[in-house]
Amino acid sequence: MPEHHDDSRPGHSTVTLSVTDAVAELVLDAPTKLNALTADDLGELRCLLDDATAQARRGEIRSLVLRGQGRGFCAGRDVTGTEPDNDDASGYLAALEPVLHVLEEFPAPTFAAVHGACLGVGLGLAIACDVVYLSEKAKIGSPFAALGATLDSGGHAFLLSRLGRHRTLDLIYTGELISGSQAVSEGLFSRALPDEQVLEFTRTAARKAAAGPTAAFLESKQLLSTIAEKSPGPRESLILESAAQVRLSHTPDYAEGFRSFQEKRQPVFTGKAHR
Repeated sequence: MPEHHDDSRPGHSTVTLSVTDAVAELVLDAPTKLNALTADDLGELRCLLDDATAQARRGEIRSLVLRGQGRGFCAGRDVTGTEPDNDDASGYLAALEPVLHVLEEFPAPTFAAVHGACLGVGLGLAIACDVVYLSEKAKIGSPFAALGATLDSGGHAFLLSRLGRHRTLDLIYTGELISGSQAVSEGLFSRALPDEQVLEFTRTAARKAAAGPTAAFLESKQLLSTIAEKSPGPRESLILESAAQVRLSHTPDYAEGFRSFQEKRQPVFTGKAHR
């Protein structure tokens, strides 16, 4: 997994963003605390996501990978030095919510590479990504019961939709952490892989998506969001799909896809939404 960085040095940024060949890599880089996040860290994460969003809208970013440095993805909120009587929980959640919204609505495919601890806020960040690949040994959950608190970061809706009421409350009441393999077998996320393969597998998937028909991917992303929020019936869903297909028929990638199929060659997509 990623190499260790010294996050205690002065001026060290706990979140970094880099872009290579239209693939953005957003890294939580505070390995000595398992990438637990303060409110200030969330503000930094929001700024980088806003920057990446602007680049994606210009076509400079066509996929994004979110990962954690060191031994874990993200152990949740950094509560070091926080006194319960003076805890600004509302301020922290106010900083968190827009980060999750921006990540959910990112205008390109997003992938999370999850290893080690993925707890609380970390789980919320993973949930907000389009695709999550996990280490088989990752630890997934939100052990809020030990803190006298409740599941947050979008966890209730996500777990209920995937696991149902009984299993969700089982996990909440017991504070049980489940492995990456178990999370996949229970239908929470996409794939579990050996620890040493997760990051490169995720990067490869992101590179492939970045070379794909971005506009078509975003139509599917929006369709799934609309169906999840509004629960249309089969006929209404078909109408939404048909409208999306008509919009895509006017894109350069649609024309390129047809030409490449007819010419028996690999397509070269640009990701542009308009001709």
